[in-house]
Amino acid sequence: MDLKQAAAERFAAVESELREISHWMYRNPEIAFEEHNTSARLVDFLRSNGFEVEYPAFGLDTAFAARAGTEGPEVVICAEYDALPEVGHACGHNIIAAAALGAGVALVDAAAALGFRVRVQGTPAEESYGGKVDLINNGAFAGAALSMMIHPSTSDVVDPAFLGVAHVDVEFFGKESHAAFAPQLGVNALDAAVQTYVNISTLRQAMYPTDKVHGVITYGGGAPNVIPAYTAMSWYIRAATTERLNELEAKVLACFEAAASATGCTYEVKPLGHTYTDLISDPLMVELYQANSSGLGRPMGRGADRDPAAAGSTDMGNVSHEVPSIHPMLDIKCFPAVNHQKEFAAATILPPGDQAIRDGAIAMAGTVIDIAAGNRWDELRKIEN
Repeated sequence: MDLKQAAAERFAAVESELREISHWMYRNPEIAFEEHNTSARLVDFLRSNGFEVEYPAFGLDTAFAARAGTEGPEVVICAEYDALPEVGHACGHNIIAAAALGAGVALVDAAAALGFRVRVQGTPAEESYGGKVDLINNGAFAGAALSMMIHPSTSDVVDPAFLGVAHVDVEFFGKESHAAFAPQLGVNALDAAVQTYVNISTLRQAMYPTDKVHGVITYGGGAPNVIPAYTAMSWYIRAATTERLNELEAKVLACFEAAASATGCTYEVKPLGHTYTDLISDPLMVELYQANSSGLGRPMGRGADRDPAAAGSTDMGNVSHEVPSIHPMLDIKCFPAVNHQKEFAAATILPPGDQAIRDGAIAMAGTVIDIAAGNRWDELRKIEN
C-alpha cells in the first residue's frame, strides 16, 4: 500500500470540511485563552474522525490533545487557533489549525501500519502569552519524538529564522495636579512614558540588526488639563538568541528606570506571558519536508537566503528546544499584505489560503511517513536538556 497516497486520499475526504472550519474561524475570531468555541469545534472534528480526545488538556482550559495509534514514537502536530485583538486572524491561525487537523487525519492509517502514534496538540495563546510554554511546563512534549506545524506567510520558507522575544509591561506612577494652575505640584507620569520612548529610540544605535524593540502607550492620561499621575506602556523585546535577548532586555529595563528617575516617578515592570526562544529547525525534517512540498508543486526556499533581520517570534521556538521541530512558512499569495494586517486575514480564506491548508497538511504527513517508513527516528537532532 502506498501510504503517502493513502494519506492524501484521507485528507481529500475531509478537505472541504477543513476549509469550512478555517473560514468559520476567520468569521469568529477568539483571542488568547478565550478560544472556547474554536477549540470545541476543532475537538468535535477530531472526535468525529476517530481520535481519542483529551479536552481540556495539560492544565489549560482551551487546550486539547487528540491521539491516534497505540504504540511507537509519538509525533506531535501543533494547532494554533487564537486570533489577534482588533485584526482577527491576521496571523493565519485558522490555516494553521486546519492544516494540523488535516495532517493528523492523513496520518491515521500510516500510524497503524508503521507503528507510531500521532497527536494533534491544541496550543492556545500563541500571540503574546506563549501557551506552548505552559504546555511544555505541564509535560505536553515530554517523550515526543518530534513536533511540527506550518504557518501562512508571504513566501515559502522551510526553515525560517525566528527571534526570541520578551513581552514587558511598565507602569509609571506620579502625582496629579492642575496642568495650568499648579503644574509644579504634579509629577508627570506621561513625561516618564515619553522619556522611555526617547531613551529606547536612542538605544537603537547600539542594537544589532536582529534586535527589535517596539512598544505602545496603552494609557497616557485622562484629560489635558490634569497632570497624569499614571501611565502604562507595553513593549516587545526581540533578539536572535536567548543570550542576546537577556542583554538587550537589561538595557531596556534601564531605559525605564532612567525615565522614572528623570521625572520623579516610581515605576513597576510586569512581564507578560512567557519569554519565547529562537527557533531551531531539525535538519532531517527540513530535508524531508522540502522534498515532500516540492512534490506537491510548492518548492521551499531556505531561511539562510533571507534577511535574518526580517523575522518575528513564536513560542514554537521553545518547543524546538525540547523536541526536534520544524515550522515552515507557506505563501498565501497576498503580498504586499503581510501578517498582522486585516488584509492578510481576509486573504486566509481565498483560494491560495485554502491551498496552503492542503499543501501544509500533506507535506507534514509525508515527512512523518518518510521518517517512520525508513526508521529514521535516531537521525533526528538530539536534544540535551
